[in-house]
Amino acid sequence: MFQKGRIYTYIGEVVVSMNPYRQMDIFGKETIEAYRGRELYENPPHLYAVSDAAYKAMKRRAKDTCIVISGESGAGKTEASKYIMQYIAAITNPGQRVEVESVKNVLLKSNCVLEAFGNAKTNRNDNSSRFGKYMDINFNFNGDPTGGHINNYLLEKSRVVHQQQGERNFHSFYQLLRGGSEEMLQSLHLQGDPALYVFTREGAGAATSYNDRSNHKAVMSALDVIGFSNQEITSIYQILASILLLGNVQFEVDGESVQVVEDGVVNQIAELTATDPDCVVKSLLYRTVATGGGEVIEKGHTEQDACFGREAFAKALYERLFGWIVSRINSVIEVKNYNPVLHGKNTVIGVLDIYGFEIFDNNSFEQFCINYCNEKLQQLFIELILQQEQSEYQREGITWQHIDYFNNQIIVDLVEQPHKGIISILDEACLTVGKVTDTVCLESMNTKLAQHPHYTSRKLSPTDKTMDFQKHFRIRHYAGDVTYSVEGFLDKNKDLLFQDFKRLMYNSANPVLKEMWPDGQLGITEVTKRPLTAASLFKNSIVALVDKLACKEPYYVRCIKPNEVKSPVLFDDARCQHQVAYLGLLENVMVRRAGFAYRQLYSRFLQRYKMTCEYTWPNHLMASDRDAVEAIIRQHGFQDDVAFGHTKLFVRTPRSLFTLEQERAALIPILVLFLQKIWRGALARLRCKRMRAIYTIMGCYKRYKVKAHFWEVEGRFANVRTTADYGRSVEWPAPPAALTQFHQITLMLHRRWWARQVVKNIPPSDMPEVRAKVAALTALQGERKHWGVGRAWERDYLANARDCPQTSSDFIRVSKELKNKDGFTQVVFSGLCRKVNRFNKSTDRALLITDKFVYKLEPKKQYKILKKLPLDVFTGLSTTSGVDQMLVLHTSNKDDILLCLQRGELCPNQDRVGEVVGALVDYFTRVRKTALPVKVWSSALQFHMRGKPKSVSVETRPGQTIADFKKNRNGFVLLLPAN
Repeated sequence: MFQKGRIYTYIGEVVVSMNPYRQMDIFGKETIEAYRGRELYENPPHLYAVSDAAYKAMKRRAKDTCIVISGESGAGKTEASKYIMQYIAAITNPGQRVEVESVKNVLLKSNCVLEAFGNAKTNRNDNSSRFGKYMDINFNFNGDPTGGHINNYLLEKSRVVHQQQGERNFHSFYQLLRGGSEEMLQSLHLQGDPALYVFTREGAGAATSYNDRSNHKAVMSALDVIGFSNQEITSIYQILASILLLGNVQFEVDGESVQVVEDGVVNQIAELTATDPDCVVKSLLYRTVATGGGEVIEKGHTEQDACFGREAFAKALYERLFGWIVSRINSVIEVKNYNPVLHGKNTVIGVLDIYGFEIFDNNSFEQFCINYCNEKLQQLFIELILQQEQSEYQREGITWQHIDYFNNQIIVDLVEQPHKGIISILDEACLTVGKVTDTVCLESMNTKLAQHPHYTSRKLSPTDKTMDFQKHFRIRHYAGDVTYSVEGFLDKNKDLLFQDFKRLMYNSANPVLKEMWPDGQLGITEVTKRPLTAASLFKNSIVALVDKLACKEPYYVRCIKPNEVKSPVLFDDARCQHQVAYLGLLENVMVRRAGFAYRQLYSRFLQRYKMTCEYTWPNHLMASDRDAVEAIIRQHGFQDDVAFGHTKLFVRTPRSLFTLEQERAALIPILVLFLQKIWRGALARLRCKRMRAIYTIMGCYKRYKVKAHFWEVEGRFANVRTTADYGRSVEWPAPPAALTQFHQITLMLHRRWWARQVVKNIPPSDMPEVRAKVAALTALQGERKHWGVGRAWERDYLANARDCPQTSSDFIRVSKELKNKDGFTQVVFSGLCRKVNRFNKSTDRALLITDKFVYKLEPKKQYKILKKLPLDVFTGLSTTSGVDQMLVLHTSNKDDILLCLQRGELCPNQDRVGEVVGALVDYFTRVRKTALPVKVWSSALQFHMRGKPKSVSVETRPGQTIADFKKNRNGFVLLLPAN
């Protein structure tokens, strides 16, 4: 299987994963789509399948789940957690909501950042997690991620100052040195060669597949996506640079005191940490101590103490930095203002990626804690998968043959038991006053644990030469025997850091650094309570983690290393068999083969699958839920694949459950449609009632508004018959929308009535003038502002002695002669004008318009008739919109008459254009029953002269006394006086 690239298999719902030590084409988008929404056994075994199973269990049953990834260092746990996160991110938020996508991006990018600052190359793994990580991902009722929380456990901070041969410091240091720009390194007082720094020198030449340069760019991008500010990112790398420079600080003994060899490095550290150089030197060389009498004194370090303090300071700086990064990420992804009443139940999927079991050539305090953690997780696996399952069968009355398995509770007690365990012995040694060494502590363990079957040492086994006297002890773990070197155990357990360093960092001008050291605000006399030891803190956190996992539905990924040389083709049978044995996979297989894959309370099973049976839907009438469940099982023919317990149904194979799920999934849309139909009908009926009520109210209101409008109109116009203006000045009330058209009709009727009342009072002799003015108003349509409406229209101006005192008698005589000769009955208009003659020159003439002819007369020759045209040849009138008196009489033979009334003398309030227009239009409309078109030009006036098109424009010219026509190339121009 391994040779063919099949790296996954199942034991029940436990995924067994083999590290292929090569890239495999089984993790792309197509693979994700193949596993999305599928049941566990529909596709070949895969991490995506168990991820989808955990997601479906969380979404369907609203139950918290967790995925526990375990195995040795280098077995592929970190990569497995990445693929699980990748799958969950890919299948959620199908609607691409911006806020959900932002949460997903931060969750995914956080892996990149934590990997850089928490992983390192070891002899077994190029990308080994040197801390434990548990991530809770919160989901809303839709199954979309809304946030999360990350817990980190026991960062291996000793790696900051010391690494075993062939191993490296944390990735972040090498990423900075090899991936940082020249400008960045210069600002941090660094050079790009890791061999120049004591803390990275060991791993500078170590061969690794990890690309520091490209990963540095990825980390910088991830920090930006997560939401770290530029100042925060700068502070992170300033702290890293400070740690590297701290490693290069050297001390020398000068008489009885210790001095720093080179002040330049200290000044650079002070600059990067925003502290005073003298304070940095003082913290490195002296320790402030409070005496019993309350006196504060400064105690100088020995060279050994100074080196110890420098390394402790470097480790603490990195640990605080890592913890601050985790808390900063949590501040971004944690769910805020979540109200279950408004947003529904908030469910969780937990993903645990924690260091695997470690057996090195030299195993110290860190390996002791790591292996204790793995013992606790193995105990949880035993309890949930083996012990609880078998005890549940017995409790439910299911026939069962007990399967023996190794319970590692005895090893857990060896480590954590109060007063007797190794952690208690270490804490007791740390609390003892006086000089207590690692050797004394080992002697105490030998005395108290001599009879324990899983503990030994060289003193207890003198013939075992693989251990040294006063140095080694051995624990028989579930994964194998591990020999620990006791050297440094007490110092690492005390985790001692002088308070001077804490106060130094708290007083930094850098707010980010100050935030990391809140305990530095305490004065030297206030620091009295001894903090918990590192081992106790770690034990408490692991106990809390196990409690958190125990309350969730667990899914396991058990990772296995095929060989020790990272070969993609070598399969070490003995090595794999050992891992399978200590991981409890053989017992797991036996329990699963003999047991049942699924179990559920009768009530829960009935609630989920009752729609698949006609006897249980929608509610059953049987004696108990168990009888109803039996009816469902019988209908589907699963009697041979189930067992009935006292309170639960047990299903042996997942395929039976898969069949039920398929049938349920097919029925859900039908039920949803039915419920939607009922609900939509109820909503429609409710909406109909509301609409009827609304329309009833609207109808009553509209009728009220109509009546109120009528009452208002009646009140305002009650006495208009007796008023002088017949209600002309009365303001009409605004009508409701329903009466808009009616209001317009009523307004028009009132105007007509008002006009009738006004017309009734006009004398009969004035009626022709009124009719003419009405005709002019209609014809001009408001396009000519001045048209003489405000004066009396006399029509026959040539016969009026006031207008023509010298020649009026001559005109009267000529008019009588023409009346007798041509037989006209009425003078429509007469008056002096200025006309363009056939030679294109303007001359003074007289115009006489009767009901039959239009006459052109010579006023200087006793009104001699120059031209006579029948009234029938005239087809329309044209004038301008200005104050000029220009008028064109259009003829059917396109030989129009262009003239300017009043000889071009623009007398105030003597506009006669409107009078001519009104008189002619009224005559044509009333007498001849035909329309006479009138055109008002706002620009150049267009007409024809002897069949040719002409135009005449109007210009104002200073010095001009009267209006006069002048010839131009386009026709004519009418010159007006400037005033």
